[in-house]
Order: sequence, then structure tokens, then C-alpha cells
Amino acid sequence: MLKQLFTSNARIKLLTVFLMNPNEEFFIRELTRKLDEQINSVRRELDNLKRVGLLRSKTKNRKKYYCVNKEFMLFEELRSIFLKVLSNKHAFARDIAKMGLIKLIVLSGQFINRDTDSVDMLIVGTIDKQQLADYINSELRTPRPVKFSIMSEEDYNYRLNCRDKFITDLINDPTNEIPINKIS
Repeated sequence: MLKQLFTSNARIKLLTVFLMNPNEEFFIRELTRKLDEQINSVRRELDNLKRVGLLRSKTKNRKKYYCVNKEFMLFEELRSIFLKVLSNKHAFARDIAKMGLIKLIVLSGQFINRDTDSVDMLIVGTIDKQQLADYINSELRTPRPVKFSIMSEEDYNYRLNCRDKFITDLINDPTNEIPINKIS
């Protein structure tokens, strides 16, 4: 069973989507767009996961929808594995710190398994946005795109002194994580 679960990138992406969103249903075309995968590989992996028993399907409005089977005997264990991998925040922060002169990283939103209207990550310092975006897209398997904000240390300090709501909410929220803080 384990050999069948972790054999392809498409399967890992599908597992991430379903295990991180256990109450949602998805149809094939939606998944191909969301995961940027070919429809045949998505269809094949959905069939494999359904055959193992991890997924269920139903037809609504002439579309076949898939959802995770919460009664699957390894559901909680698999979800725990994926949560641990996705929340390897300190390694992630170290990788980002190597991309520029980073003074502060604040992790919020999906990095702490919480929905947010704000950002998932605040970076203070200088970093190449494209390099960061490429890293996030290639290395992180997140259920939705990561929302990030980058600002200079001067801008950050100015906004902090003005008691900017965006900054103060991020910094003062005890559930947010700050893996890197080099600002005095």
C-alpha cells in the first residue's frame, strides 16, 4: 500500500490537496489547473488513490467529484506526515535566508495551519522576488499559493513606529512564528 501511495509527483500533489483540505471536494479539471499537471496523470493517480481506499468519488451535475475518505485506516497518520513535512518551517526559513539579506521572517496563515486574509509570510530585507517565487513553487507543497510580502528594514521600522495595523497584527499574534529575527 505504501509503495502505491508515494510513487509520483502528481500523487504527492494530490495527497497534499486532499489531506490538507479534508472537507472539500474537487473535480478533475479543477485539480489539473490547481496542480499544473496533465489530466491523464491526475486521472490515473485519482483512480489509484480511490482503489487503495483513500479517496471517494461521486457524480454531481455531470462532473465526477473526489473527496478524502476520513474513515481510511491511515488517514490521520498520512495527514500527520504531510503536516509535518509542510510545517518544516525552520529549514524553510534557513533556505530563504540564503537568498538575500534577510532581517526578519514572520510565518502566518497556512504555515501555521490557519486561514488568513492577510499574508502567509512577511520578509523584511532584500531578496530576489522571482527566486523566492521559484523556490516556493518548486519546493513547497501547499494547498494554495503562498501569499508573501517583502519590505525593506526602513519601511518595516517606519510602519512599526506608526503602529501600522498590518505589521502590528502579524508581530503581536502569538500563533504566528518568527523563525528569523535580526532586527534590534
